[in-house]
Amino acid sequence: MTLYFLLAIVLCVIVFAKMALVIIPQSETKIIERLGRYHATLNPGINVIVPFIDKAKSVVVLSHGRYVYSSTIDLREQVYDFPKQNVITKDNVQTEINALLYFQIVDPFKATYEINNLPNAIEKLTQTTLRNIIGELELDETLTSRDTINTKLRAVLDDATDKWGVKVNRVELQDITPPDSVLTAMEKQMQAERNKRAQILKSEGEKAAEILASEGERTAMVNRAEAAKQQAVLHAEGEAQARIRKAEAEAKAIELITQAVAGSTNPANYLLAQKYIQMMQELAEGDKTKTVYLPYEATNLLGSIGGIKELFKEN
Repeated sequence: MTLYFLLAIVLCVIVFAKMALVIIPQSETKIIERLGRYHATLNPGINVIVPFIDKAKSVVVLSHGRYVYSSTIDLREQVYDFPKQNVITKDNVQTEINALLYFQIVDPFKATYEINNLPNAIEKLTQTTLRNIIGELELDETLTSRDTINTKLRAVLDDATDKWGVKVNRVELQDITPPDSVLTAMEKQMQAERNKRAQILKSEGEKAAEILASEGERTAMVNRAEAAKQQAVLHAEGEAQARIRKAEAEAKAIELITQAVAGSTNPANYLLAQKYIQMMQELAEGDKTKTVYLPYEATNLLGSIGGIKELFKEN
């Protein structure tokens, strides 16, 4: 009988010791109430409580998408993936948006006693705040201003959840899904913008090509004009040189003729007679009958020729 009594006492001591010793893992805590009143916040490691007098406070947590009660409070950063919700933009376009919320419990006492259902409160606050922010933006701004929306949403949530002992670290919008009709219109608008840009680029390319072609043609015309100018200058210079040489030759010939016929006849008559004889020779070489009319003054020329003939006879 005494042995059973001792065994019962030992068993009670073991159960009492197990209930009195509470081991808290790192980054977790528990709120202890003594006779229904807040008593202590347990730290990681071994903690001692009074069984049947001290009791851990149960709080609502989100586990696998469901709200459940637990006496353990996780102090690590947590992620809530809220389901999609419908919001209306400033230009009355209904859009589906879902968000990710990263938050951390920094004051377990406030998280337990300042709010009844912390995850649900954060979710509803996020949804209402998101509706207010999106309601101030048009659809185009909503699609292109995610960073702005995230910043505003985080600031509002962080300020509102401060009294709950929660720190909101980051908010991310995952998807923004406009209605199918709006998506179709946006695709058409985007295609129109691309076609517009393509036409602009094409016209700019054609313009640039025409400018380059005109500049090339102008350069070619300038080069041709310069070449023609140089050719004309060289041709004129060549003709001038030829005339100078010819004039010099004729002057030399006249000088020699003057020396040869000096005192006998006029050198000018001699030259005219030579030209006349050459002309008559060319006329005679033709294969057709020709009639030549001489002016009245030609008798003087013939007289000159006769004088030259006498000169040749004397020589």
